[in-house]
Amino acid sequence: MPETLTGRDDEARAEQVYQLVLEGIVAGRYEQGARLRERELSELYNVSRIPVREAIQRLEQDGFVETFPRRGAVVRQLTLTDVNELFDVRLCLETFAARMAAIRVAAGEPGGRLQELLDDTRQAIDDDRTDDVVRLSAAFHAEIVRLSGNRLLIESVKPLFGRMRWIFGLAHNRSNELQRDEHMELCNAILGGKAELAYTLAYSHIELGREPVLKGLAETLEP
Repeated sequence: MPETLTGRDDEARAEQVYQLVLEGIVAGRYEQGARLRERELSELYNVSRIPVREAIQRLEQDGFVETFPRRGAVVRQLTLTDVNELFDVRLCLETFAARMAAIRVAAGEPGGRLQELLDDTRQAIDDDRTDDVVRLSAAFHAEIVRLSGNRLLIESVKPLFGRMRWIFGLAHNRSNELQRDEHMELCNAILGGKAELAYTLAYSHIELGREPVLKGLAETLEP
């Protein structure tokens, strides 16, 4: 049955279609290389093709979709280079965010949400809810960026966290307990206002995740 969206205008509907298709890509319902047909999506979400077209254009801008002559829009085929580049960018941006988050918390910015996400992740691990662990891990990193207070950074990294969830859903080769412990150390450093320690822990955490992810995807992704 078509899913009726609640947006009042095409812009709001385009945002909703964007989020729904993005979730479908991240969750694997739309596989790499799968065609995204405007007509089918407009029928599925009970909207005109205009918001669907706008959502697909935005997904292309954010690196989730590619368009080809005569084929139209397809879900992007990830490569190992894409994965490496994601980690490189994260090392630049998230380490800065961790440092700034600690500075702002030390100055009085509330950081309770970071602890809540850590607690939720711990419960998801205990319950063996792998999909929730991936989602909450991305939310934890996104909260650090939000705590940085840098509005341009916050807007710039949104597509990165979608891609993080996509990639980690394809290859999650590190121990959840190990990542939880690293998150706990990073959280404590930020909430303790220890800016340089937060920077160092963020760098270490991101870099330690690179090799296992690359190894897990080496047999399925092109270089």
